Amino acid sequence: MKISIERAALLKAVSQAQSVVERRNTIPILANVLIEAEGSDVMFRATDLDIEVVDKAPAMVERAGSTTVSAVVLHEIVRKLPDGAMVTLSEDGAAGRLTVQAGRSNFNLATLPKEDFPVMASSEYASNFSAPAPVLRRLFDKSKFAISTEETRYYLNGVYMHVAEGEGGRVLRCVATDGHRLARIDADLPEGAEAMPGVIVPRKTVGELRKLLDDDDLVVAVSVSETKVRFATPQITLTSKVIDGTFPDYSRVIPTNNTRRMEVDAAEFAKAVDRVATVSSERSRAVKLSLDEDRLILSVNAPDSGAAEEELAVAYGDERLEIGFNAKYLLEIASQVDRENAVFLFNSSGDPTLMREGNDLSAVYVVMPMRV
Repeated sequence: MKISIERAALLKAVSQAQSVVERRNTIPILANVLIEAEGSDVMFRATDLDIEVVDKAPAMVERAGSTTVSAVVLHEIVRKLPDGAMVTLSEDGAAGRLTVQAGRSNFNLATLPKEDFPVMASSEYASNFSAPAPVLRRLFDKSKFAISTEETRYYLNGVYMHVAEGEGGRVLRCVATDGHRLARIDADLPEGAEAMPGVIVPRKTVGELRKLLDDDDLVVAVSVSETKVRFATPQITLTSKVIDGTFPDYSRVIPTNNTRRMEVDAAEFAKAVDRVATVSSERSRAVKLSLDEDRLILSVNAPDSGAAEEELAVAYGDERLEIGFNAKYLLEIASQVDRENAVFLFNSSGDPTLMREGNDLSAVYVVMPMRV
C-alpha cells in the first residue's frame, strides 16, 4: 500500500478514529486504526467493540492495500507535522512496518495484521431516516448533561431516543435523566422515522456523534435497529451498540400541575447562582431560592466558609416560596436556554420543579429540590 494525502484531511480522519480507541486496552489490535486504500479514497476504521467509526478521506492512491497501525501514535505524528504538508504512507508488508513521510520527517511504525482487526457485524436496520445536523445537535446537546454516571443503573447511562406523542402530534424525542434532573427535548418527526424502535444511545456514542454535527448544512442519515444505531455523513459513519435495558417511564416524574410561575433572564440567573455558590461547601452545593412578589433572593449559608446573598428582579405573582437546589444542577439547566427568558414552574418546596424556555414545550427540564 502506498498513498499520498494532505495533512489537514489526514488529521481530521485520524483524530475522529483515535478518539474512539480506548486508552487502556488488553487487546493490542483495538489500539490500532485500520487503514484501507482503494480507488481515490482511503478509509480509517477504529473500534472499541461497542462503537465503530469509519472515516473516508480523499487521497492519491499509488498502490491499493490495507494495514493497521497505532491510532494514538499516528494521530500525534500527523498533529505535529507542519500545516499544508503532503504526507506519504507506505506499507512494507513483509517487514510489518508503515512508513510515514512528510518533507524531511520520516517515521517508521509497527503494524499488526489487518486480518486480526474486528469489523462490526452489519445488521438489518428497522428504521432509516435523514435529519439535518442542527436538529440532531440540539436533541443531544440539550439532553446529554442529564445522563447518569452511575454504573449500577446502566440503563440511565445514555440518551433515550424514541418516537413519542408531543403537544402537536408525533415527535422525535431525546430524554436523559440521572434521578436528580431530567431533560426532555423534542424535534419534528423526520420522514421514515415513524416505526423507529426506542433506543438508549450510550454516553460515549453521544460524545463521538457530536463531532459529526458541526456543519449546519449537513444532512445525517440515521439507521436504528433494536441493538444498534448508525449515524452517517458523506465522510464519516458512526455505528454503535445501544444500551440493552429498559428506560424508565419518565413521564411520571414530569410535573403537570405546577402553578407557581417564575420568569427570569436565564443568563442573569445563571451568573447570580454561580456567584453565590462560590461560598457553598463542595459536598452539598445547596442554593436557597426565596421567592416573593417579583423578586428572588438567592442565598447560600455554609457554616464552614461563609454566607452569600443576591437579589434578582423576576416576574412572579404567587405566594411566598422557599426552595433549595443543587447549584450545579441549576447552572446546567439555566445554560440550556437559548432565548432570553427561562420559566420555572414550582409546586412546593418538596416537589420537582419544571423549567422551560418561554412557552416553548419542545424543551422541558425537571430538577429535584434539596433540603436547605
